[in-house]
Amino acid sequence: MEEVKYCRESRVIQTHRIFPFDLNPFGFLFGGTLMTMIDDAASISVTRHCRRGAVTASLDSLNFLQPLHENHSVCVESYVSGAHNKSMEVFVKIIGENLVTGERYLAATCFTTFVAIPSHMNSETQFTVPQVVPGTSEEKNVCAGYQKRRQVRLAEREDYKVFAATLSTSLPWSDAELGN
Repeated sequence: MEEVKYCRESRVIQTHRIFPFDLNPFGFLFGGTLMTMIDDAASISVTRHCRRGAVTASLDSLNFLQPLHENHSVCVESYVSGAHNKSMEVFVKIIGENLVTGERYLAATCFTTFVAIPSHMNSETQFTVPQVVPGTSEEKNVCAGYQKRRQVRLAEREDYKVFAATLSTSLPWSDAELGN
């Protein structure tokens, strides 16, 4: 019988205050800082789900909906929303909160993909990660699109391999690139 886990078992909720040093030149949370928070929370969700080492394979879709402001909080909520053999999709929801008024707003959403690997955490090479069982209506809605998103990712990955094969690995100022 294949192992299953509920989305709630991998749920991570991290809340951070946005300080002046977290801001971009326009006064909003720097996107790279948010991406770090997303990867951190998602990696914990994955480890809770499969209880083994895993690496980020891709950040599939990060949609910024509203800017996050100084002195607001940013809540990063993540859980595993789909699994296939060794890969796992993680859904991440980013909620901002004006700490003075209490107003909360959806700031961004994201899907990431991780791949479980043999590591110092678990050395066996033959394994599959547990399947995902949604519980809440929101989890059911998110998980319902997993297979379609997975198929799109696989097709895009093949296209990207072809594109990546055309890219140079030499420095742009090398003699070969300059025609010397």
